[in-house]
Amino acid sequence: MERAIASAAVDDDLEGAIPLARLEAGRGGRICAPPPGEEIPVRLQDLGFVPGTWLMVRRRAPLGDPVEIELRGYRLCLRTEQLASVRVEPREPLPTSRGAAEPGA
Repeated sequence: MERAIASAAVDDDLEGAIPLARLEAGRGGRICAPPPGEEIPVRLQDLGFVPGTWLMVRRRAPLGDPVEIELRGYRLCLRTEQLASVRVEPREPLPTSRGAAEPGA
């Protein structure tokens, strides 16, 4: 059974999306559906990287890799190459890190 996000689910808001690896530390965003012909890897989907999810880049290592990301109430560090397929619509950071309601929810 294929769990990859179908490229047909691309939103109209994809035009304002940037690669997650380019989001600066302290900035937040909403994960967008991948562009046609691309997909979010299943491993990242299992970790919660699905379209519509809000996240925040907390910090980067001194040389820029890995990146600490907070989403769905937990933090994890990933290499920038692992984030290459994830695009986000940049937004203002959430007011608090734990227990905050997601904007628009």
